[in-house]
Amino acid sequence: MAITASVSFLSPSPSPSRLFCPQNHNPLSQPFFSLPFHSLAFPTFASPQKRLKPAAIPKNITPSAQASNDSAPMLPPYNVLITGSTKGIGFALAREFLKAGDNVIISSRSAERVESSVESLRREFGKHHVWGTTCDVRKGEDVKDLVAFAQENLKYIDIWINNAGSNAYSYKPLAEASDEDLIEVVTTNTLGLMICCREAIKMMLNQPRGGHIFNIDGAGSDGRPTPRFAAYGATKRSVVHLTKSLQAELQMQDVKNVVVHNLSPGMVTTDLLMSGATTKQAKFFINVLAEPAEVVAEYLVPNIRSIPVNGSTKPSYIRFLTGLKAYSQIFSRFAFGARRNRYLLED
Repeated sequence: MAITASVSFLSPSPSPSRLFCPQNHNPLSQPFFSLPFHSLAFPTFASPQKRLKPAAIPKNITPSAQASNDSAPMLPPYNVLITGSTKGIGFALAREFLKAGDNVIISSRSAERVESSVESLRREFGKHHVWGTTCDVRKGEDVKDLVAFAQENLKYIDIWINNAGSNAYSYKPLAEASDEDLIEVVTTNTLGLMICCREAIKMMLNQPRGGHIFNIDGAGSDGRPTPRFAAYGATKRSVVHLTKSLQAELQMQDVKNVVVHNLSPGMVTTDLLMSGATTKQAKFFINVLAEPAEVVAEYLVPNIRSIPVNGSTKPSYIRFLTGLKAYSQIFSRFAFGARRNRYLLED
């Protein structure tokens, strides 16, 4: 499901961007960048995330040994469920898991999109590896039905990715937002995420293999302001808090075979992102930092799959657009003109 958001960059003094930005041309020193896009959580430059290296598949672990030890690696292929996965980054993730040999369940509110997406993926990967069903994550019964559908077709789920989200297709100040838009954003991004986490945890607690839940963040999750997407940013900030709370709850209950993680795809070139590129600054950052959903998925999926295969019971925060990567690409742009006009012609 497509998500929209915005970001406003407020750099403290002195700004790290002044290390390489000409005077009076510091695009990170003031709020200016506000456009719709899919699931961007702009990184904190001071704390780059260490890239996880995909692990080799152990050859000396047997299924019986795996079942008898909660911390033992899970053997692929994995059973994967992704909400909001009929387009954008959700669909790209589904396709990448299928390329790796996993089994995937996709879902969306739209029956038409589910049908067309399943048909497309089955043409490429066969009908025995991908299933789809409608699910409105705002409704508890729908999510329970999604779990039942997963258990009926795959018996269990190893990896559950909460990607469904919404900005009500609205791009305006909060004072101009309708009740309906605010309810749509909050119930989808916050209530829907809580319901999905609740049902995923309940299911995985009863699975011998346990499972891993990944909550996708977005603009605002790092605490930066999101003008004209204030409600969306507030809900995405809550994603990080909810994940930490669930991690603490599972630790208190001494649960070791169910782990909740955060996942950050960065700036993805969705139709919503490109349609919002109406300013010089927006075009600059899209050209410098954005990547197609397929490129992001090619990075994220091996890193996601490396966690269960290593038998890890520690929460992870997997980021595609790390602080170091963003810093490097912005520097290369100012220093060498790299990525100019990559997707959009700049003024």
